[in-house]
Amino acid sequence: MLQKLFADKHKQPYKGYFTITRVYPGDIVDQKFHDTAFGPLSVIDHAVMKKGLTIKMHEHMNDEILSYVYKGTSNHKDSSGLDAPIFPGKLMMMNAGSSFWHEEKVKNEDVEMLQIFVRPREADLEPRIQFHEKEVANRNWYVMVGPEDSQTPLYVRNNVYILDAHPKKGDVLDIPVYPELVPFLYVLDGEVAIDDVQLNPKEAVTDLDNPLPAITAIEDTTVVLFFVDMDAAMTMSGTISGNASN
Repeated sequence: MLQKLFADKHKQPYKGYFTITRVYPGDIVDQKFHDTAFGPLSVIDHAVMKKGLTIKMHEHMNDEILSYVYKGTSNHKDSSGLDAPIFPGKLMMMNAGSSFWHEEKVKNEDVEMLQIFVRPREADLEPRIQFHEKEVANRNWYVMVGPEDSQTPLYVRNNVYILDAHPKKGDVLDIPVYPELVPFLYVLDGEVAIDDVQLNPKEAVTDLDNPLPAITAIEDTTVVLFFVDMDAAMTMSGTISGNASN
């Protein structure tokens, strides 16, 4: 059965010059012992950062963080010595592990982006950072992230895959199937229909027991698709990803 996560479910822990809409994927299902994560997929921060903003150097521990910039350019600096811009099509994965520090600056234009937090399989792994450049407006699915042994462009240290697509109005996209993994589809922008369910920006859908039906783009749309091992081993010690309550 399809289950939908509505946009009005989300909280905004930061508003103004730096606005975060914090999506807890676990809110899509009813859980007796509630965890706001969806397996190891813990948090999706849908952020808007205004021109001139600096997010000062700060530490993450035991978070696997995909930075997916949708609009604008964020200038990244970190404890590994890297100083580089990230922008649409340039993906960044911070595998924070035992400790990783970073700073973000918005210099020339407003930025809209996702920061996706995944719980690693265990605590205090080696900190690493990865980058990958891809087509900006792929109309079909592009596999961005997978487990370490998956041969995907970026890896996360758990059994999670992350894909994106930018279908045009009227496009119909079949949802792939990853055996034994559960799908979670998030709409970043635009509007799609899946069976009789309509999804607007910041809304999501899953089916815990069956593959998802195809989606139809009602307008030009950007969607991010996750496949998650709901029984994966994971640490709860992440700076952001370890938060198991609202």
